[in-house]
Amino acid sequence: MTDEPMPDPAVRVAGAQEIAPDLLVIPNHHVGLVPNIGIVGGTRAVLVVETGIGNANAEQVLAFAAEVAKGRQLYLTTTHFHPEHAFGAQVFARQATYLVNRAQAADLTAKGPGYLEMFRSFGGSIADRLDGVRLPTPDVVYDDGYDLDLGGRTVRLRPTGRGHTQGDQVVEVPDAGVLFTGDLAETGQFAIFPWFPPYDTDVSGVRWLAVMDQLAATAPRVVVPGHGDIGGPQVLTDVSDYLRELRDETWRRRDSAMGEDEVVAEVRAVLIERHPEWAGQEWIERGVGCLCAEHVSAG
Repeated sequence: MTDEPMPDPAVRVAGAQEIAPDLLVIPNHHVGLVPNIGIVGGTRAVLVVETGIGNANAEQVLAFAAEVAKGRQLYLTTTHFHPEHAFGAQVFARQATYLVNRAQAADLTAKGPGYLEMFRSFGGSIADRLDGVRLPTPDVVYDDGYDLDLGGRTVRLRPTGRGHTQGDQVVEVPDAGVLFTGDLAETGQFAIFPWFPPYDTDVSGVRWLAVMDQLAATAPRVVVPGHGDIGGPQVLTDVSDYLRELRDETWRRRDSAMGEDEVVAEVRAVLIERHPEWAGQEWIERGVGCLCAEHVSAG
C-alpha cells in the first residue's frame, strides 16, 4: 500500500460486457480492489462470480444479476475469500445459493475476520465500503469440484489447491470456452502475493506456478482474470512465465548466500526493468519473501 489514498473501489455495473451468449463480465476498469465480476446464464438459472467489496457494491451486483435473470434462480460463487471477491456475499443471503469449496470456506472462517479488520484499517473509502459487513456463511460447501447445471449450460467450479490462497477455485464455462481465474491470474500487474508472516503465509509461489502451468495446458478461448483486461490463453502463459521468472531470479541469488534484503533489491530492479508498464510493484518484495521461504524449506 502507498501513503496516497486509493480510489474508491466502486463496481460499475453499467460497463458490463457480453463476452459470449448469456455471459457477461462487469470489468474492473483497472481500479484497485475491484474484481472482474461474472454473470453466467442458462435457461433455468444464473450464476454470479464475485461480489465486489462491501454491501453497497454487492447490492448493485445483485440488482443487476436479478435484472439479467428475469426470474431465473440465482447462484453465487467466489474464486477465493479475499475482501473484494467475497466480502459482499451477505447481501445475497436468501436471494441466491452461495457455493464454495471446502478450503475456501475454511479460509472465510479462519482468516476472514483478520482480513476484515486489516482492510478496515486502511481507512477512507475502503473502510466505508466495509461498514456493516458480516462474513458470509456458504449454503453449499463441496470438496473435489461442483458441476452446476444452469439449464442447457453446465458451469464447473474447480478447486485448484494452494496457490494464491489455500481455497482458490476457477470457474469454467466449457460451452463458451471461458475461464474465470480469480487472482491466480492478473493482467497488467505483478502477481499479488498475500505473504504477511507470521499472520498469513498460505500463498505458495511453487504451487501457484504448477497450477498456472496446468491451467495454461487447457487453452481456454477467453480468460477472465481477477483484475485487469480480459484476454485469451496467453494470459495464463504470461503469468506462468512471470512466476517462473520470479522464482528463478530469487533462487539464483538465494543460492549465492545473498541476504534476503539484497535479493529483494536486485530482483525488484530486474523485474521492473523487464516489465516497466506493470502496476503493483509492491508485490515483488512479497513474492521474493515467499519464494525465499519456500527455497529454504525445499533445501
